[in-house]
Amino acid sequence: MNNLYIVTPSYLIRKKRDFTAGIGQLQQLGFKVLNTNFPTALLSPQEKARQIHAAFADPEVDIILALRGGYSAMKSLPFIDFNLISQHPKIIAGFSDLSALLNPIFERTGLVTLHGPMLINLDQPTEFTLKSLMNAVTGFPEKNLLKGARIKVYQPGVAHGILKGGNLITLTALLQTDWEIDTNGAILFFEDVDEQLHQVDRYLTQWLLAGKFAGIKGLILGDFRGLKSRQVYEILASQMAIDFPVLHCPNIGHVANKLTLPIGAEVELDTARKRLLIHTTALPWGSR
Repeated sequence: MNNLYIVTPSYLIRKKRDFTAGIGQLQQLGFKVLNTNFPTALLSPQEKARQIHAAFADPEVDIILALRGGYSAMKSLPFIDFNLISQHPKIIAGFSDLSALLNPIFERTGLVTLHGPMLINLDQPTEFTLKSLMNAVTGFPEKNLLKGARIKVYQPGVAHGILKGGNLITLTALLQTDWEIDTNGAILFFEDVDEQLHQVDRYLTQWLLAGKFAGIKGLILGDFRGLKSRQVYEILASQMAIDFPVLHCPNIGHVANKLTLPIGAEVELDTARKRLLIHTTALPWGSR
């Protein structure tokens, strides 16, 4: 049985019944949740780091799962011991605000991390979400990460690169810090929720002005709730010559049918076949 530990690097779950439902779902999937007490107090940045360290260092823990997103995970970055994490590789999963931890963990340690559902998303999960999550934690027996997802192609092509990305506003906040994403050779994916078009325009333009699109191999636009993906694509197309494949997948982000994606994995993006193949074979957790 896979032992799972819940960490709280961002916000808390307000309703205990949502927490309990998520725990129950994990147990139905065959996980043993090691800490089932309902968190009621926000942790300081230092306490968040210590909790993450304890989870990685504990030999009984197989999977580290974020309680929920929100805001403030990035505040723990100066206190994270990346050497400790690299010495105790294991699965860590989350999305949204957790993008600020998942990407730096890969870049500082080489550990592939999972951009996927958190406890708060598992109170009433769809079969699609659970299938993708379990594919990830069992070592990706299904190599096409977009299997069953809806796809729209904006720029055709085939590309190979390292998969990186997550929540646009969160990752934009890391630009010009010690923890910003190295985009050279990356296949990027972005998602966001309830941002206005002018705000998304500002974020993407900042990435452009910072030269962060210059070396990428491909781009996947996830769900931008409240906006059309074509609007997001045109922000970039109006400011640069796009010479890399671009597609839209609405199953990435704050949606019910959610994909789990491996940040740091070697992947191949093929728009004609509408697939994203994982080529990394030596995942830290192997097959379970």
